[in-house]
Amino acid sequence: MDYRVTSATVEQTREWGKQLGGCLRGGDVVALIGDLGAGKTAFAQGVGEAFCVKGPMTSPTFTLIHEYLGQIKGTEVRLVHMDLYRLNHPEEAEVIGVEDAFQEDAVCLIEWPQIIEDFLPEDRLIVEILGSGEQPREIIFRGDERTWEQRLKNIEYEKARRIR
Repeated sequence: MDYRVTSATVEQTREWGKQLGGCLRGGDVVALIGDLGAGKTAFAQGVGEAFCVKGPMTSPTFTLIHEYLGQIKGTEVRLVHMDLYRLNHPEEAEVIGVEDAFQEDAVCLIEWPQIIEDFLPEDRLIVEILGSGEQPREIIFRGDERTWEQRLKNIEYEKARRIR
């Protein structure tokens, strides 16, 4: 199942992340795919905003993993933001403990997840952001229909409600 939206600005990309953040729950894994400069970190910042994360969310390009405390509907949850761009081999994911983050009390956002494809849970949401530079972005959400279809419909409902 594909759900497609358009973003013309960084702020809109962040807003789509915030909308998705309102649908996420502990144990969710979101794979963020896109070229350099596509807006993966801006999207992740929107999710952080939905989780009421305090302080700035920055790309974990050099540290590989940043962890934040947030809330989903009043329940504390860890928001784990990974940037795996610098990994050269899938085995490096084991060394840094990527799989340790796949817990029920955490939501994981993973930039450049392709290198750890075999480690990712089967039930994950893929968010692909197409475009870079000043051009508009197409954001494609892909997930298992049983798990994600209704939750993604809630995003469209919320968007329509705000426009009215």
